Amino acid sequence: MTSYGGLAPTSPSSSASAPSAEPDREVTTTITATAHLTLPSHPTPMTYDQLNPKSAANEFYGPIGTAIVLLTTPLITYGLWFACNETTGCMPPNRDAWRLLGNLIGDWPATNGQFFEMQSVGVYAGFFAYLVACWVLIPVERTEGTLLRDGRRNAYKLNGFHTLLLTLGLTLGIILQPNGVQLMTWPYDHWVPLMTISLGFALFQAAYFHAQSYWSGELLAQRGNSGKLIYDYFLGRPLNPTLPGLSQWDVKTFIEVRPGIIGWLLLNISCACEQYCRLGRVTDSMVLVLLFEGFYCFDSLWNESNILTQMDITTDGYGFMLAFGNLVWVPFTFGLQARYLAFHPVDLGLAKSAAIFAFVFIGGWIFRGSNSEKDAFRNGRDKKNLEYMETKRGTRLITSGWWGWSRHPNYFGDWIMALGWSLPTGFETPITYFYIAYFVVLLLHRQHRDDHACKEKYGADWDEYCRRVPYKIIKYVY
Repeated sequence: MTSYGGLAPTSPSSSASAPSAEPDREVTTTITATAHLTLPSHPTPMTYDQLNPKSAANEFYGPIGTAIVLLTTPLITYGLWFACNETTGCMPPNRDAWRLLGNLIGDWPATNGQFFEMQSVGVYAGFFAYLVACWVLIPVERTEGTLLRDGRRNAYKLNGFHTLLLTLGLTLGIILQPNGVQLMTWPYDHWVPLMTISLGFALFQAAYFHAQSYWSGELLAQRGNSGKLIYDYFLGRPLNPTLPGLSQWDVKTFIEVRPGIIGWLLLNISCACEQYCRLGRVTDSMVLVLLFEGFYCFDSLWNESNILTQMDITTDGYGFMLAFGNLVWVPFTFGLQARYLAFHPVDLGLAKSAAIFAFVFIGGWIFRGSNSEKDAFRNGRDKKNLEYMETKRGTRLITSGWWGWSRHPNYFGDWIMALGWSLPTGFETPITYFYIAYFVVLLLHRQHRDDHACKEKYGADWDEYCRRVPYKIIKYVY
C-alpha cells in the first residue's frame, strides 16, 4: 500500500513569504515531496517452488509424534466426558462405577452420551451456516494482515464481535420466552453427539484443504510442506485456504475465533440453564465460571485483529491441528468446569468468591496489560517510552516493561486465569483442573516454537535479545 506525505517547505519561513518590494532580489522556495512505500518482500517474482520450499518434519517430534497427537486428542476429548458425568461420577468413584461406564459406552441411557444422532447434525449445520451468514451480511471495513513472503497482504473481514453480540441477543430472547431456559438446555443434553459432528467436520475440513492445496497453486505454510502425509495433514499445508469462488473468505481466520469461541460460550450458558432447571437457581461458582470464561470470549472477539500477528495465522497452515483445536477442543473441553457444575453444584460463599475473583483479576491484568503494551508499541502509540533494541531486519524488540520482565509475560497471565477458572469447582475431583494442566504444556511448547522461529528470523540479534531478557515466562523462575 502506498501513502504519500504532504508537501513541505524546507524551512518554516518559506511557506508564506510575500514577494519582496525590491525588484532585483530573487526569492527561491524549495518544495520537496516525500513518499513512504511498503515494498513487497520479493520485488523479483519467484517461482512456486521458490516460494514454497520443502520443510523439515521436525515439529511435534515428526510424523510419529503428530500421529500420536492426532489419535489421542479426540480420545481425550471423549474421555473427559465419559470419565466425568452425572451417571458414573467424576471420576467414577469405585470399581462398580468403572464397570458400569464400560457397559454403557455405546448404549448410553441419555442422549447426552450417545455418540451420534441425526438431530445434532441439523443443529450443528444450522449453527455453522448462521455464523457464515453473519460474516457475509454484517458490514465492517476489512483489516490488512501482515506482509506475506510473496509480497501480498491479505485483507480480512473481522466482524466476530458483532456476531457475538447478535448471538447473545438471540440467546437472551430464547431464554426470556416461556420454557426458554429449558429449551437452552438442549446443547447440554446433546453434548457428545454435537462433539462427534464437530470432530467429523474438522477431519473433513483438514482433508479437503490439504487435498486442494496440491492443485490450487496457493501459498503454503513453511512448516507443513514436508511431503510426509500425516505430518502435513496434522500441521496444515495451505497457509490461507479459501473455497473456489470465495477468495475473500479466509477459512482459517474465520475458524480461529468464531465456531469455537462462540460455541464455547453457548455451551456454558446451556450448562447454567441446566443447573437452574435442577436447582431453581444458579450458584455463585457457576456465575464465576460464566463471568471468567465469558470475559475471555468477549476479549478474544473484541480484539479479533490481534490474531493477525499470531503464529496460528502468520506461520501455521490449516490442517488437523487448527481445525480440531478450534472446532472441537476449545468448545468441548474448555467448558468442562461449567458442565461439571451443572450436575455437581458448588456453593462458595462471598469470601471464597472474592478471593478467586481477585486471583483471576491479577492474571487478566498481566495478560491484557502485556498484550496491550506490545500492541501499542507496534502501532506507534507507546506512551511508556519503552526501551528496545534494533535488529538487522529493521524491526525493534522491546526490552523493558512487561516484555523486559520476561519474553512471554502474557503466558504467565494466561496460566493464572486458567487456574482461577478451575477453582470454583472445588477440590473433589482433579478432572476439572485438566484445563490448567493442558495449558501449561501448550504454552511451554508454544514458547519453544516461538523462540525457535525468532532465532531463525533474527539470528544473532535474538541471542542478544535473550541475553537482555533472559527469562522465558516467569521472571526469576523460568
